[in-house]
Amino acid sequence: MLVLEIEDIREIISKIGYEKFYKKLIKTIEEDYSNWNDFNKCPRVANHVNGGVIELMPINNSKLYSFKYVNGHPKNPEQNKMTVMATGQLSITSTGQPLMFTEMTLLTALRTAANSAMAAKYLAKKDSSVLTFIGTGAQSEFQYLAFSYIFNLKEIRYYDIDSKAMKKFAKNMAQFNIKITPCKNSYDAVERADIITTCTADKRYQTILTKEMIKKDVFINAIGGDCPGKTEIEKELVESSTVVVEYLEQAKIEGDIQQMPTDFTCTQIHEVIRGEKKLNVSTHGTILFDSIGFALEDYSVLRLIYDLAKKSNIGTRMNLIPKLDDVKNLFSLL
Repeated sequence: MLVLEIEDIREIISKIGYEKFYKKLIKTIEEDYSNWNDFNKCPRVANHVNGGVIELMPINNSKLYSFKYVNGHPKNPEQNKMTVMATGQLSITSTGQPLMFTEMTLLTALRTAANSAMAAKYLAKKDSSVLTFIGTGAQSEFQYLAFSYIFNLKEIRYYDIDSKAMKKFAKNMAQFNIKITPCKNSYDAVERADIITTCTADKRYQTILTKEMIKKDVFINAIGGDCPGKTEIEKELVESSTVVVEYLEQAKIEGDIQQMPTDFTCTQIHEVIRGEKKLNVSTHGTILFDSIGFALEDYSVLRLIYDLAKKSNIGTRMNLIPKLDDVKNLFSLL
């Protein structure tokens, strides 16, 4: 069984480069959403615990099965621990044989950013040039890179209630050739924005964006850590926007649309990718991508990273599955 550590993921991306990796990942996610009906899907399994949530995200088609273990504990940074930590596994569907076990904290950040950029490629104005971040925690730099390979970005505007997070973002962004503008509040940050990414973690109902703040038609990429009882977007803004989700059954439980009646209508992103629906900010006004992260995206990054690891002979083979002359004689191992 192949095992990939943080260092292995870093080596794979170093060999291929940011741009090529992101473009491969965006294409892989598109391919998997195009084959939406081939997957056995369910909302993620969530155990809500004191201070956070621990989740399992499974999915499969006839070839491969994957799952991700992931947490969301907003107060973890106070203990110098990450808010989100994850591991994942890829297996053969027909036999259940595990192929790979891997870190997924880094891979989750990469796949979330690729998924956001993929959705924006279809939904945002093609000439979008000003990208706003409300929340500059662990996800922000990944988001910038993914968007930068889709759009000709001219300016990044950003705000976080944590000044340390803003300083961290500015330091990391210094290596890239892009104008960055720190803002004093969310109202200032969304000024002139073509694309707005909200990424906050608090496990409670919040109002990060309101209808009154949006002065022109924009693409809103709402990716904050979602769960029941946690939202970022004002109800009135949700109502007035064209809403796109990943998987409706899960979005109703955890997304910003949990504020809406059960019969609230919205589009699933696979319908857009498959050409069944044509949506864009230029023709439909403000579009809200109520993105909460879906297991299909984990499946995509797992199958891609497995292929890349094999091609470059990266990772460690570990003896985690018994090899027996007589497969019914498990006791012989002892």
